[in-house]
Amino acid sequence: MKLSIVIPVFNEKNTIQEIISRVEAVNLSLEKEIIIIDDFSRDGTREILEKIKQPHIKVYFHQKNMGKGAALRTGFSLAQGDIILVQDADLEYDPQEYPKLLAPILDGRADVVYGSRFLGGPHRVLFFWHYVGNKMLTTFSNILSNLNLTDMETCYKAFKKEVISKINLKSKRFGFEPEVTVKIAKLKCRIYEVPISYSGRDYSEGKKIGWKDGIAAIFHIIRYRFFD
Repeated sequence: MKLSIVIPVFNEKNTIQEIISRVEAVNLSLEKEIIIIDDFSRDGTREILEKIKQPHIKVYFHQKNMGKGAALRTGFSLAQGDIILVQDADLEYDPQEYPKLLAPILDGRADVVYGSRFLGGPHRVLFFWHYVGNKMLTTFSNILSNLNLTDMETCYKAFKKEVISKINLKSKRFGFEPEVTVKIAKLKCRIYEVPISYSGRDYSEGKKIGWKDGIAAIFHIIRYRFFD
């Protein structure tokens, strides 16, 4: 089997080389391909990625900034693996936890796996209101999708290729998380959650998601549950 690791990137010159190294260092029984989508970075990230010439790493450059969801759609369309895993380009999530994420799929229990930051793994202590907002969005998503997730907004999501291929994704920014959650619920996929660690960063360190994205997520949940 083959694993496709899709990494959307926007202005991450300080972390992109390190995250690639960490992903490559993961020891798996699966063949790996790394797919990096640069979403029109302007801080030097693009120039770093242009130097990559390794055959197992595919790099694609958007010609304008389109958002994380759009970058993931591009990455999914290029992926050739049997399993697709989403990896952010910052250092908040640890690739050494891939085996934990992949296990429920590989042993036949799951079609989709979410890595939850709220199931007991170590995490950096940061913003209380981010935590509250996250829990509220996850609860609202659960009400409309009839799931019992603890962390809908997590980056770490792994999908069987056949699952993600059935979903017509439309969100361009951070709406990807609620959209894909609602749509895999509609497909009645077997979903598992596993605990993961989380080394969150603050805005001075480059964090991008904000309160406006939280408000937008509410509308995305409603839209994709009832009108799409």
